[in-house]
Amino acid sequence: MGNDESSPVDESVAPRTLPGRTVEALAEHIKSGQVKKICVMTGAGISTSAGIPDFRSPDTGLYANLARLNLPYAEAVFDINFFRRSPEPFYELAHELYPGKFRPTITHSFIRLLNDKGLLLKHFTQNIDCLDREAGVPDDKIVEAHGSFARQSCIDCSMPYPEEYIKLHIEEKTIPRCELCKGLVKPEIVFFGEQLPASFFQNRMLPYESDLVIVMGTSLTVQPFASLPGMVREETPRLLINKERVGGFGSQADDVLLIGDCDEGVRKLAKACGWLKELEALWAKTAPRDAPTDAEAEKEAPPKDKDEVLEDEIDKLTKEVDETLNLSKWHEEKVRGGSSSAPKSVASSQHEDEKGNLNHVFVSNEASKKEGAASTTPVVAEKDQTAKSEGGKKD
Repeated sequence: MGNDESSPVDESVAPRTLPGRTVEALAEHIKSGQVKKICVMTGAGISTSAGIPDFRSPDTGLYANLARLNLPYAEAVFDINFFRRSPEPFYELAHELYPGKFRPTITHSFIRLLNDKGLLLKHFTQNIDCLDREAGVPDDKIVEAHGSFARQSCIDCSMPYPEEYIKLHIEEKTIPRCELCKGLVKPEIVFFGEQLPASFFQNRMLPYESDLVIVMGTSLTVQPFASLPGMVREETPRLLINKERVGGFGSQADDVLLIGDCDEGVRKLAKACGWLKELEALWAKTAPRDAPTDAEAEKEAPPKDKDEVLEDEIDKLTKEVDETLNLSKWHEEKVRGGSSSAPKSVASSQHEDEKGNLNHVFVSNEASKKEGAASTTPVVAEKDQTAKSEGGKKD
């Protein structure tokens, strides 16, 4: 199936299973209770918002940023023959990508939510980052088609290697060796020249048993993973949440396409299903335990930029306008013989001029009294113009 561009289904062709080819129609189908076995298939696109680069994007992809490792070609970092000769570049990269440094995205939490609701049949992923595990998706529901950092073993005798030991080696960028045969050890990530895990082939036909397939964040260019979405029954609905149409999606009567960001896409689907609050709460649990409190975050806040300083000044001036209006009203009533007591700001205000008003800031307090907060417009405009002239260079 791959990344072929099959012709989209004609709009006049009615869906076989869904009431329509929209997210709302799909959500209605899910809520009807007819969906019980969902197969999810994912790629690097579901992890980019966590800060993990995908592999093939120009300029920003992982392969595009490996020049510093002095590789003969970018893919060599995942080539088993190159690794045997020179394992150092891989462990340099592993130091940056090792699990624990990144928070799962809301898309990972969505997969967890499907499992919590008893709807997840299997999650097939091309990702090696283990973020689905960190989000709480159980091990027995995950098929890591290209392996992951979850396990590690010797490349010669296949003896498992203790997790705590490899963590130390990756942290220190040193090369682990097998305690039995002294062979090289690496995480069980599938390198070029290695076979896919047996679990992939054992579960490969599960999409045929599913009653909904959701594909997210993948170009569907790498086989045999790319063939999975095609292994469904003709009447099985398929949802693609991706930045572009791939894999012939849209060519079947019950295909639904959500073209765009994965996190936004799962939020739309969750909202349509009535699950959005539940999803957001589940994702909130993935926040680091040592995340700073609001008070701590305020202390650690970076210095404010010019725009933020300007906004603070505007807030301050607006407060001054309010105080001046109160003062003017009190003064007017006093002149007319009123008995109003002076506002508290009279005694405490430290920003008035020697005449007891703000004429040095605002042209007319009388205009301020009539127009309220709108009298700040000239000041805001003047300062905004200044900010633009100063900030234009930055942009």
